[in-house]
Amino acid sequence: MQKVFVTGAAGFIGSNVVDRLLDEGCTVVGWDDFSTGQEDFVRQALKSEQFELKRGDNLELENLAKAMAGCDFVFHFAANADVRFGLQHPKKDLEQNTIATFNVLEAMRQNNIKRLAFSSTGSVYGEASVIPTPEDAPFPIQTSLYAASKLAGEGLIQAYCEGFGFEAYIFRFVSILGERYNHGHVFDFYKQLLANPDRLKVLGDGRQRKSYLYVQDCVSAMLHAIDLTTAEQAKHRCEVYNLGVNDYCSVRDSISWICDFLGLNPELELTGGDRGWVGDNPFIFLDTTKVRGTGWEPKLSIREAVIRTVAWLKENQWVFDKR
Repeated sequence: MQKVFVTGAAGFIGSNVVDRLLDEGCTVVGWDDFSTGQEDFVRQALKSEQFELKRGDNLELENLAKAMAGCDFVFHFAANADVRFGLQHPKKDLEQNTIATFNVLEAMRQNNIKRLAFSSTGSVYGEASVIPTPEDAPFPIQTSLYAASKLAGEGLIQAYCEGFGFEAYIFRFVSILGERYNHGHVFDFYKQLLANPDRLKVLGDGRQRKSYLYVQDCVSAMLHAIDLTTAEQAKHRCEVYNLGVNDYCSVRDSISWICDFLGLNPELELTGGDRGWVGDNPFIFLDTTKVRGTGWEPKLSIREAVIRTVAWLKENQWVFDKR
């Protein structure tokens, strides 16, 4: 990778990727509409002569293509990640996840850029019948608009690899934690505890089981897989990797780690049921044998990632006002 284009460059994962790419000597063009991205997340990157930030919307294909000109590789992170409230604005997932991905592919095609990394989600497996879930697991019925829109994006990417000779790396994440985290259960719980340290509302019964991955481990896994250029040899020139740790925890486990770190013991208010909302998979645990087989291993456990996240939120409470 020499000159890299990053969509969602001012977002949680995207900004961490930008910093790592700059550290490795790449020239980076960041693209963000700042609907959820934060200028503070790219403040350090902007000090580098190797970084250029461009403001723009993935739905504006002409501007996107112009901004991407001259790049060699694309990381596509920009997306609507609002899984919980997706049913309140179904068009947003279609536009910001599926159509936006089509536009990224078209902008690449117009600029003769062939290599792409895409942030997908373990949610595409729905309520999987195989746990831990491997990349070649049979896909069940989709239960969230977010996952359905991401899966549609995957399909478009795979078709562009076949039809136009693209080379793609699709990364299906578990939930990511760490510095610059500003969306998800740890964010929501800590925000509640700031307002009322004695009570915590928990969606569902708190027994939902999920896996999580520290953001720097996530970035390392992606760059490691891309450096191996495995997509060049993959069938149809598209490689799919699950990213996560070889473990999971319950929501109650996460709550206990958060509260122990903060020195709190709130009363839990459980809303009941085996899930937090429509489309919330009560058990997500991905099989990461494939990526581990390349030599990558995560450095942090789920517990360590949760604590790192709370520590960062404690030092950066401005993100609660920004969101």
